[in-house]
Amino acid sequence: MTDDEPTADLDPVTLEILRNQLESVAEEMGQVLITGAYSPNIKERQDCSTALFDASGALVAQAEHIPVHLGAMPDAVDVVMGCDPEPGDVFAVNDPFAGGTHLPDVTLVSPMAPDGEIVGYAVSRAHHADVGGSAPGSMPSGATEIYEEGLRLPAVRLVAGGEVNEDVRDLILANVRTPAERRADLRAQRAANDRAEERIGELLAEHGDRLWRAFDAVVAYSRDRMEAEIEALPDGTYEARDVLEGDGVTDDDIPIQAAVTVDGAELTVDFDGTAAQVEGNLNAPRAVAKSAVYFVVRAVTDPKIPPNQGCYDPITVAVPEQSILDPEPPAAVVGGNVETSQRVTDVTLRAFADAVPERVPADGQGTMNNLVIGDRRGEFTYYETIGGGFGARPTKDGMDGVQVGMTNTLNTPVEALEAEYPLHVERYALRPSSGGDGRFRGGLGLERSLTVQTDATVSLLTERRRTAPAGVNGGEDGATGENRIDGETVAAKVSRAVDAGTTLTIRTPGGGGHGPPAERDADARERDRRDGKVTDE
Repeated sequence: MTDDEPTADLDPVTLEILRNQLESVAEEMGQVLITGAYSPNIKERQDCSTALFDASGALVAQAEHIPVHLGAMPDAVDVVMGCDPEPGDVFAVNDPFAGGTHLPDVTLVSPMAPDGEIVGYAVSRAHHADVGGSAPGSMPSGATEIYEEGLRLPAVRLVAGGEVNEDVRDLILANVRTPAERRADLRAQRAANDRAEERIGELLAEHGDRLWRAFDAVVAYSRDRMEAEIEALPDGTYEARDVLEGDGVTDDDIPIQAAVTVDGAELTVDFDGTAAQVEGNLNAPRAVAKSAVYFVVRAVTDPKIPPNQGCYDPITVAVPEQSILDPEPPAAVVGGNVETSQRVTDVTLRAFADAVPERVPADGQGTMNNLVIGDRRGEFTYYETIGGGFGARPTKDGMDGVQVGMTNTLNTPVEALEAEYPLHVERYALRPSSGGDGRFRGGLGLERSLTVQTDATVSLLTERRRTAPAGVNGGEDGATGENRIDGETVAAKVSRAVDAGTTLTIRTPGGGGHGPPAERDADARERDRRDGKVTDE
């Protein structure tokens, strides 16, 4: 379709119907992937995302899955479009320097051609529990090169003309610790993409050329609404700064700095002043920074705006070259996707707090609390991000024990975890008094203790172990997190071999409080004590 083709025949009712149909295709893709996957990380935790793109590579519709996945997806589609895709192809990519985010996130991009001509792209991204590398789970805490983090895939044809490229598939499976899981999860991703092509074919049969006009119209609709939201923000430049607690090689603080500039209907987020590329694995591809910014802008404007390319068009993200947010290969990056993205989210939110304080909460836990346990023989790999406290909001308390910021996964239920792995859950509970006090209290962190029933390797990638989630407007900070192995406190980022019978305990941070504690309602304080959210005050 060309830019000058009319959309006048798409009245508001028709456009809304078509928009919902497109979004339902993306949602159905996600359901196919989740129900068809084998690994608990995808079928239980739902650590995956799905989306639809038009033939020009513009995001048209997405399922409401993982923010750090979704905002970075357009880069993967751009890379695949440069590889001369043909109908029936499926490309796999995870290279952080060419369309990916970090190596465990494997993206499948499929041209959709229900009538033989490419009309768009179906995309699924899933976190695979192992893609090789120096440690089970492919998230070694002390990695200094990407080669230590696993198998790196540029955009390669996993399927060509409808036939599986067995050489590529076998190469992938030969370089991972759990090949049966990887085979099944990749098959589930292919099924999700196939379902999208099938549904788009049905919509094309129903709507004809109106479908292509709808692609453009829903993007234009979101762009108009986002521009209106940005224009309603007060013009000016708003700045914030925070740090990461070491990169796995050193414990030195690593600054992340953001300046948000609102100018009419345009918004720029500039990360000048952010640290240079680091030796450890907290480097993050530019696409990860963009994902975090897009998430924050949607959160502080109107989250109900349909999420597509139109939301992002008025937003510019400026990142210094060779910085921790735009590293050069062969930088290690696995922690950047999960931890640096969280700090980018935090500082961008803090900057917006100066512009629209009534819309921004106190700091949430600011980490994904990544835990990986893998059998040394390569027989299992367990991966989990563990929830914590959500920051108190301007008008209500924060939420307890939830995923915050750039992740939107579930937990692994105790029953599923113990059935799938040689692990025993000793304790899984909220941490009393971990939320910052205030007029509105920060959400509580969690405590999770696991006993490993076989010799294994443990990797931890965590943050907020010494820098607390900040309270705002007089609210107190949330509690910092803590990692323990058999009762011994260990570093925020560590990989260690452990023997059978070892117990790991992860205590996650709480959220910051909002407003002076003296202004907290007495009934709310009594309820906190009655519910066990606080110890005696």
